[in-house]
Amino acid sequence: MNDLPFGFSSPNSDDGGDDDRKDNGGNNPNNPFGFDVGGEGFDPASLGQMFSQLGSMLSGMGAGFTSGNAGGPVNYEVAANLARQQIGSFTPVLDKETQAVSDAVRLAEVWLDDATTLPSGVTRSLAWTPVQWLEESMPTWKGLCDPIAAGLSQTMESGMPAEAAQFAGPMMGMLTQMSGMMFGTQLGQGLGQLAKEVLTSTDIGLPLAPEGTAALLPEAIAAFADGLEQPAQEIIVFLAAREAAHLRLFTHVGWLRQRLLSTIEEYARGITIDFSGITDMASGVDPNELLSNPAKLEELMGASTAFTPTTTPEQQAALTRLETLLALIEGWVEHVVSQSLSDRIPSVGALTETMRRRRASGGPAEQTFATLIGLELRPRKVREASALWSKLLDSSDVATRDKVWEHPDLLPDADDLDNPAAFIDRVIGGDVSAFDDPMAALEKTIADEARARAEEQQKKDDGDDTGPATS
Repeated sequence: MNDLPFGFSSPNSDDGGDDDRKDNGGNNPNNPFGFDVGGEGFDPASLGQMFSQLGSMLSGMGAGFTSGNAGGPVNYEVAANLARQQIGSFTPVLDKETQAVSDAVRLAEVWLDDATTLPSGVTRSLAWTPVQWLEESMPTWKGLCDPIAAGLSQTMESGMPAEAAQFAGPMMGMLTQMSGMMFGTQLGQGLGQLAKEVLTSTDIGLPLAPEGTAALLPEAIAAFADGLEQPAQEIIVFLAAREAAHLRLFTHVGWLRQRLLSTIEEYARGITIDFSGITDMASGVDPNELLSNPAKLEELMGASTAFTPTTTPEQQAALTRLETLLALIEGWVEHVVSQSLSDRIPSVGALTETMRRRRASGGPAEQTFATLIGLELRPRKVREASALWSKLLDSSDVATRDKVWEHPDLLPDADDLDNPAAFIDRVIGGDVSAFDDPMAALEKTIADEARARAEEQQKKDDGDDTGPATS
């Protein structure tokens, strides 16, 4: 689309950056940073030589690669620098684009008022460049990544066999820095891809912008609109409505942000590492090449899967809950936007399906989640979540549907997505008034448990009373 309304500029016609975007996140199956410090054939001398090599590697990288890791498990300075390199050049935001975002969000908000009882969560509307998205979202990424990286670091220290720990000695600090650099490198590569492709601040389903901020990225939206056989004006308002709908949830469902973070932390608490392949690492790394070519270490870090977590059943349960919650958020937004725009924007159905295909194609959001926390989003669940919200509305009303968000215990689970009829029956036929007040819900639970214990004790007492008499 060459003539975008609302003041949006067309994307640069030079597509030279596409190849870089495809190559930057490639994975190398050789696993040059594997760890296998136990089992038969363990050679302490080889291990000591490996640690010496690591020392040479890290000392040759300079302060720029270690200063950003002070006091934390992730080197965010490395992450930010790599992300900026991947973003490369970008088009500055024009005043007319900022005004276009404000106009589109304002219009979408008016229409959303008819489709949900949740009030507006937008206090300001902005147009962002990719670098602005990176800078504004970094605090949230730190909150998401720190518990995972900390779990990796602690497991690396506690899981290392005694022989390895004895030889490691003071080198453990360097290994911790190396872990921080590796995680920072993976994060930077993922964020660099996301920054160029996300359309809004909530495009991947997480609240990445400061509270109350609705942000659209004009350059990515122009590229997204190019080639679609839909009016560009409708595309922009559609995306603005999705952004505004997300903010209504994240602003007025007070427990939602923390639930997302705590579920990730629950996953991180049980994190383990497969320490396999230390011999390959010692023999496969040439310190001289790394000292003369620091970019080689960056390449090895980006390709390494040494710190990929091993998923336990408990962690898988946490990931399932997180996946379900993200699906419920996306499904509700998709449903509410369709309800509010279907009579006003003819292309809303086609645009909704385009967003589904975009998500199903395994874009940067899925790649980033899979790299950082082992989570692969399942588009099928999003489609089913949207259908559940729609069926609930058909069977009740807007207030009943949105009331489900008032307490986390009222939300459907993964089984409900597969069997929405049972969930709808519970919502329509059940008494959920106790959850209007979380304290009332807690008090009811405590009272029910006390009553059950009293009844059980009474049964035992009655049994004792009916026993045989003693002389």
